[in-house]
Amino acid sequence: MKLTTLKPFRESPEARRLALIFAIVYFAQGMWYLPNLSITFLLKDTFGLSAAQTATFFSITVIPWLIKPVYGLISDFVPLFGQRRKSYFILTSGMAAAMGLTLTLMGSYTYWGVAIFFTLMGLGLAFTDVLTDALMVENGQRLGLTGPFQSVQWAAISCASILVGIGGGWLAEHKFLSLTFLIATLFPLMTLAMAIFLIKEPRVQTGERQFRATWTAIRGAIGSRTLWIVAGFIFFYNFSPSFGPALVYYATDRLHFSKLFLGTLDSLSYASGLVGTALYFAFSKSVPFKRLIHFANAAGVVATFAYLGYRDQVSALVLSLLFGAVAMIIQLTFLDLAARACPKQAEATFFAFLMSVYNGAVQLSQITGGWLYDQVGFTRLIFISAGFTALCWLLVPLLKLEELESVRREETPIIAPPVGS
Repeated sequence: MKLTTLKPFRESPEARRLALIFAIVYFAQGMWYLPNLSITFLLKDTFGLSAAQTATFFSITVIPWLIKPVYGLISDFVPLFGQRRKSYFILTSGMAAAMGLTLTLMGSYTYWGVAIFFTLMGLGLAFTDVLTDALMVENGQRLGLTGPFQSVQWAAISCASILVGIGGGWLAEHKFLSLTFLIATLFPLMTLAMAIFLIKEPRVQTGERQFRATWTAIRGAIGSRTLWIVAGFIFFYNFSPSFGPALVYYATDRLHFSKLFLGTLDSLSYASGLVGTALYFAFSKSVPFKRLIHFANAAGVVATFAYLGYRDQVSALVLSLLFGAVAMIIQLTFLDLAARACPKQAEATFFAFLMSVYNGAVQLSQITGGWLYDQVGFTRLIFISAGFTALCWLLVPLLKLEELESVRREETPIIAPPVGS
């Protein structure tokens, strides 16, 4: 196996620069969740809100993440100062940092004060996330590095998640809410500096010609059978009834796990996810994409059945370690699939669309899984979930994986001139 296959960034300064951009943005995105536990105790202990009212609060704050295709349309159709990505990067990163600083300096916290400014901070980060994904798709398709780029992104967010799990609890326990907001704000500031100095983007035409080119790309994608099959495949696979929320009830009610132990399992799962990102990074360039899709299906079925052995703390630790890595490989495979299916000139719009399909399926999966757990129990839920996952093999022949494989190989120079040079 060639060294450049295992380490595709070794010989490409441009690829390393882009990977650094993606890592910083996704790490900042993960750190946005740092104040969540502190906010939860603010709502519970200071404002006296119920669990349902607290859930409603966080439902408000995630709204910006549910309308990501809108940001994609804006970025694709309306270049700002002659640029489709960099200018918006600076604007939205600055907005997220400004909202975070406002929360830091607020002093006296109110329900709507925290809700509005934390949501606006999330808006800036969600828009930045869409722009990052657009850069990833544009350059990943051109360099044949969509898989490695996705691995870098999710390694960064996994690292942030580990820190959030450890640091968020300590900060919440000591009631350092202002400090928590300040720490979370440092990372959008890093993203802002990165956007100014690291992102290189040529100016684009802003007249009718550019509008028509983008609109033609969107119309072509809407009429693309492949894109809709990919969207359907992503939805059906991730709609498989989840036993994630049900697992929490099962672990606490039946196995009597403590909250601290459940938190430890989450941290171990995120840490194991780093191994999954490293494996996908290493092999996504050398293993045919069709094999990766088949592996994702098979691994999903086997990993789901493995939870039949979830009976005590030892088995829970082992399964969390194994499933964390496997789940990350599966997730990266589907994100890579989405990136390959996006049309040129409308990358932001359609990757955001496919991610909305992905997120929507996951939410429905959790709702369905929770309902099934109440109706049929944990063991039968595992069989139902594994069965849904296995049925996804019937859709694989419809994906036209040979065409998607060519996205990686049609332009595969490891060394390429920087964008805008």
